[in-house]
Amino acid sequence: MAMFVLVVDTSIMNVSISAVVRDVGTTVSGVQTAIALEALVSAAFILIGSKLGDLFGRKRAYLLGLGGYLVGAVAMTFTTGLTTIVVLWAVVGGLGAALLLPSMQSLIHGNFSGPARKWVYALVGAAASIAAAVGPLLGGFITTYLSWRVAFGLEAIIILVVLSGAKLVHDAPYEGERTVDPVGAVLSVLGMGGVVLGVLVWQEGGESVGALLVVGLAALLGLARWLVVRHRAGRPALIDPTLFAAPLFRLGVTQQMLQQIALGGAMISLPIFLQMVLGYDAMLAGLSIAPLSLSMFAAALLAGKRAGRTRPAVVVLAGFALLVVGVAALLPVVPRATSGWWLAVPLVVAGCGLGLLVSQLNNYTLSPISGARVSEAAGVNSATGSFGLSFGLALTGAVMLASIAFGFTAQADASDVLPPDDKEQIARALEDDAQVMSDAQLTALLADEPPEIADEVLRINTEVRPRALQIALLVPLVAGTAGVLVALRMRRRPDPQPNDAAESVLGG
Repeated sequence: MAMFVLVVDTSIMNVSISAVVRDVGTTVSGVQTAIALEALVSAAFILIGSKLGDLFGRKRAYLLGLGGYLVGAVAMTFTTGLTTIVVLWAVVGGLGAALLLPSMQSLIHGNFSGPARKWVYALVGAAASIAAAVGPLLGGFITTYLSWRVAFGLEAIIILVVLSGAKLVHDAPYEGERTVDPVGAVLSVLGMGGVVLGVLVWQEGGESVGALLVVGLAALLGLARWLVVRHRAGRPALIDPTLFAAPLFRLGVTQQMLQQIALGGAMISLPIFLQMVLGYDAMLAGLSIAPLSLSMFAAALLAGKRAGRTRPAVVVLAGFALLVVGVAALLPVVPRATSGWWLAVPLVVAGCGLGLLVSQLNNYTLSPISGARVSEAAGVNSATGSFGLSFGLALTGAVMLASIAFGFTAQADASDVLPPDDKEQIARALEDDAQVMSDAQLTALLADEPPEIADEVLRINTEVRPRALQIALLVPLVAGTAGVLVALRMRRRPDPQPNDAAESVLGG
């Protein structure tokens, strides 16, 4: 139940963007920033969350993590402004995820053994997969026919049910090294946080974008150097750098990041397009995205059952190739799409590709790691994936919204119909208002304008927004293409050997 809630939580936000924007009185970019920030906080603090669970108790960390999600769900149920969403849902909820995921894995590992452990991991992994498949539909249905606030209220109730069974959870004491690495922890937060925050600040038109990116990249390079120096001195480090000595692990975490960048890009740009351009409510948006999530679930299930019959590297290569084909097929379709059905076939192709990747990457990445170190390696793998997801969400959303703003300004300046003295004002109004409106809502807003002005504004809006989605889809397309190139390198490596510890990791 905890894993199901964790995955569904973001799905509700994705399909409810227009409803949240309208009810709270904020902007699309503001909600998109909150979604990306939640993934970023989870990525930046997941390694620290794992260590805190080791030091202060895995059960305590698990319950605190659930508490963070409860705070976020309750805040969304009653929120009246974007600040509450950012602080309580994105930041507190992200910290909750950083505590919840590693502690959940450690508790299962410590309370079960042998076939029972694999079965429990499989159940939790299945809950995550089912949530990913039905999340957009479930969130869309509740948001449309009740309210997005009701959806988050039901989430809070489920979390309370889970917390009511806390006595059934037995702690799994940590018996390893208890020394902390505060410098490594700070560098990891500054590194991942600086890069993604730089993108988000650029999206909002803020200053110091370059400084944030420089700080982030410098911190990541500094972290790599610090870990090596710390290890050579024989002192505990946030991450054991020798993990990356295994070529399969390096290739695996790289592919995990690229997959999540592509997934994050698709899951933020498509709901914005469906709700803002086609005017879909949350239910129709969820139905339109369902071909991606359902085909992803089905392909992962089928590929998992046939595991061992085909080389993992070949399956990963096929997965990224299908992802590239599916996203590339969306590009010519988007300007012509008058309903979500136009996107169905490309989304099924891309979803099958993502499903193949989900079925292979965790086991491929963790197979060369010994059982004693698989928990730490899984933490690195999770952090890399979460960072990729937050980066994909931030960059794709920023590119899409920046393309809309640039397109409105350029088209208004080039127009021969709009009055010269009003061009700047109209461009600014389009940038501020049209991105949160459907075409029908914009038409109603322009009812009092002269017909030629109204027609010109609608023409600009109709041309700019689909083109912005095309540009935004280049982010998952480039990530998928890079995945194909890395997969070709994977084919030249020997296959990983089966590893029971690796197969028992959440989502494996």
